[in-house]
Amino acid sequence: METRRDTEDGVVVGVLAFAAVAAFYSLFDSLAARGPLFTVNLLGRAVFRGLRDPAVLQYPVAIDPGAIMRYNFLHLGLSLLIGLIVVRFVGQGERDVARARTMSALIVAGFVVTIGLVGWLSVPIRPLLPWWSIVVANVAAVLVGAAYLRYRRPGVLGRMLRPAR
Repeated sequence: METRRDTEDGVVVGVLAFAAVAAFYSLFDSLAARGPLFTVNLLGRAVFRGLRDPAVLQYPVAIDPGAIMRYNFLHLGLSLLIGLIVVRFVGQGERDVARARTMSALIVAGFVVTIGLVGWLSVPIRPLLPWWSIVVANVAAVLVGAAYLRYRRPGVLGRMLRPAR
């Protein structure tokens, strides 16, 4: 059974994960001297404008505020959904000792599936999104979300990984 606390924490985890990924790619783009909105601009153009040719990366690409805004809304929505699901699994694992390890395994599997899905969907723009950046961005999201849950639910990691009795 989902609690109000799970829902509240899921929303916060989703927002924090979204912010962590956005900050990672902003830093990634700034360090590459491409401007802090380069990746989100091209992702928005790829998802909402049909940009598929990686050769476009050889030329300056104009900022498309509409594509950036739409992509951010999509990314935030997916992050919220994932945050709600993950925290629901955490809540179930905390409340039911026998299911804690299963819930932990589902969270790890979801992490792997998310990376695989993003990687598969971004094949046409692989020069923009190298595999390592997808992994690092998602690890950053997990670490930020886990830090928040550790603060809100002291001992949560131990409860999620404890052996069933």
